[in-house]
Amino acid sequence: MTTRYPRDMIGYGATPPDPRWPGGARIAVQLVLNYEEGGENNVLHGDAASEAFLSEIVGAAAWPGQRHANMESIYEYGARAGFWRLHRLLEDLPVTVYGVASALARAPEQVAAMQAAGWEIASHGLKWIEHKDMAEADERAAIAEAIRLHTEVVGAPPRGWYTGRSSENTLRLAAETGVFDYVADSYADDLPYWARFGARDQLIVPYTLDANDMRFATPQGFNAPGQFFDYLRASFDTLYAEGAAGAAKMMSVGLHCRLVGRPGRIEALRRFIEHAQAHEGVWFATRLEIAEHWAATHPPVRRERPSEMNHDTFVARYGSIFEHSPWIAEQAYGLELGPAHDTAVGLHNALARMFRSATEAERLGVLKAHPDLAGKLAAARKLTAESTSEQASAGLDALTDAERARFTELNDAYVAKHGFPFIIAVRDHDKAGILAAFERRIANDRATEFAEACRQVERIALLRLKDQLP
Repeated sequence: MTTRYPRDMIGYGATPPDPRWPGGARIAVQLVLNYEEGGENNVLHGDAASEAFLSEIVGAAAWPGQRHANMESIYEYGARAGFWRLHRLLEDLPVTVYGVASALARAPEQVAAMQAAGWEIASHGLKWIEHKDMAEADERAAIAEAIRLHTEVVGAPPRGWYTGRSSENTLRLAAETGVFDYVADSYADDLPYWARFGARDQLIVPYTLDANDMRFATPQGFNAPGQFFDYLRASFDTLYAEGAAGAAKMMSVGLHCRLVGRPGRIEALRRFIEHAQAHEGVWFATRLEIAEHWAATHPPVRRERPSEMNHDTFVARYGSIFEHSPWIAEQAYGLELGPAHDTAVGLHNALARMFRSATEAERLGVLKAHPDLAGKLAAARKLTAESTSEQASAGLDALTDAERARFTELNDAYVAKHGFPFIIAVRDHDKAGILAAFERRIANDRATEFAEACRQVERIALLRLKDQLP
């Protein structure tokens, strides 16, 4: 049995792609307004208890079978006052609304105002409730009903999706609908990325829980508007500087009508917007605009992934990475492989682990499987394709008679002394450098040279993998 680890812990790695934002922008800023009021837990909505999440009542508990008048009035404030205060501030800016379908159905005036402002209205699910314990079939049905109701209320189906209080199945279920240009139930990156679910490549546009006014309603969150502004400004300034250095990113700002819509907090949002607008090269965009740009600029690319290969394919592809030693790939296949091993460095780590944990006799067998440099096998054209290419890259296929005689002399002396061929990653050197290393290392004791040969074997393996994998 093999173990596969589904989480992607590498993402774009050290060199994320250039998003090439429109106009050469250094940063894309997204303002997201969560509209949940009227979609929260409430016995009036058929729920088992009152709401207990994201309100002024920090630490609130659900009241089973009862309405919670204080909680209800806080949510009502978001619809009655907070929304309109935010609408006045943001109506001339691109905004994405995460609209809970049942909340939108209870807010025709607000929906009309969103549409008049030209805001994107994405789906925030059917109800603002937890999905973690929901059966997969029930969650699938809830997503379908959210799409239906959203389309009915808004007049067009949603093109973006964010559940928020999601389950382990949410991303997959949303992708399987085939409806959404993007799904946002992720906080995993500063850039959009593609995720594959069966035959579908789903664009993920990650959201934020840190640059988010929800922290006004959580322990150790924002206690004053200045803290919110300071955090947003620091986030913006860092990302803007990265963009100026050629590594542009996006910044999401999460907002809630009943939270930042309070008069004591909205000024912080105003100050942040003014701060961002004072900089050149800032693209304010909806999440749909981000998604459309990314899909056009960085469409999904399908490739073979080691962690998804069957056993025979894996061994056939990588069995020769360590010279004539397919047992290393055989053993590595049984490790806990995942997306982190779908790169050259990642898969090299898995293969090298098997080499390093082998007995000294087994590692010696790997060393002995390597050919002499410019030796008889090369002359007879019996090297592996990898070794042939590597030796040719350093000019070892075009030696003078004197050079060939010197290599032969050194090869014979080295093997007689150490018991295995001289091994060096020839692609790291030219012919003169290889010969100098040969003459220097032949004087080492066997233990030193055994360790160095093993390091060189691993280096050769990495270079071979880089020919095949990103």
